[in-house]
Amino acid sequence: MSATLLTSDARALVERMRGRSILVVGDLMIDEWIWGTVTRISPEAPVPVVAVTDHSFTLGGAGNVANNLVALGARVEFVGTVGDDTFASDVRRMLREESVDDRGVLTVSDRPTTRKTRIVAHNQQVVRADWEEAAPLSAGDRAQLVGYVHERAAACDAVILSDYAKGLLSNEVVQAARACALVLADPKPQNLDMFSGVTCVAPNEHEAATASGISITDDTSLVRAGRALLERLKCKYVVITRGEHGMSLFGSQGERFDIPSVARKVYDVSGAGDTVIAVLSLALAGGANIESAMQLANFAAGAVVEKLGTATASGDEILALIEHGGA
Repeated sequence: MSATLLTSDARALVERMRGRSILVVGDLMIDEWIWGTVTRISPEAPVPVVAVTDHSFTLGGAGNVANNLVALGARVEFVGTVGDDTFASDVRRMLREESVDDRGVLTVSDRPTTRKTRIVAHNQQVVRADWEEAAPLSAGDRAQLVGYVHERAAACDAVILSDYAKGLLSNEVVQAARACALVLADPKPQNLDMFSGVTCVAPNEHEAATASGISITDDTSLVRAGRALLERLKCKYVVITRGEHGMSLFGSQGERFDIPSVARKVYDVSGAGDTVIAVLSLALAGGANIESAMQLANFAAGAVVEKLGTATASGDEILALIEHGGA
């Protein structure tokens, strides 16, 4: 069990986080939300008929990481790709509206802008449709991204590698990111080995189990999985996010502790991992130790899961939750 993060310490840390320069490298998406109500079943098939009441777009995937960083006052640069299509301009507009530097966002002609369309009725997701291409980038596009990442990583306080397994990240991109001293990754299990040597990886429990080949059913199996990942990746920290069970840390210097969840009500866990990796990175860039960074990230995740859809947490929201001890 870890010590409690005091409100005064958290407030000072949140203040130190403001203005830090973070480079986000990852799979950029646009989330389309169709909201409505259901009062009948279709006569054409046994499916609900959704009467649409609202329609909106938000940044998804690694774009949600950028949103979380901006909400906490960071200066954010983004490296990713969009397609040569109408949704690309929407993505760029939303990045710029958040004051995110999009000069590293490359337009590629051989794939669409990744889009996920969710239909939600009565606060429950009815169905999701995906438009995407997950093949690796062409050699020319990858070389362009590698050059930009190497140049900008050296000038930033931290780099976040946000992996949604859509083909953007590669060994070359990860190595270029290591021009920065602080590199954190949210990896997909099938890509795990490319993140060897980064500062910290932060998979969720299911991803950690898949990546390690160890079914996590209790503390003993959790420890085995965490240590296996630490040994395999040779990184400084492995942070495993565990939903209602909180978060667990495994460190290369023997650090080991658990932080219980502080979520009061859980409406939607979409994007909670984005919040965790954003706050962890920003807190470490602000000079926090790993335990304080994890506690702050845990409170941030507790705030966002109380909201429907991918969401962010402001410094004031996180501090309010800390002040009330998660109650």
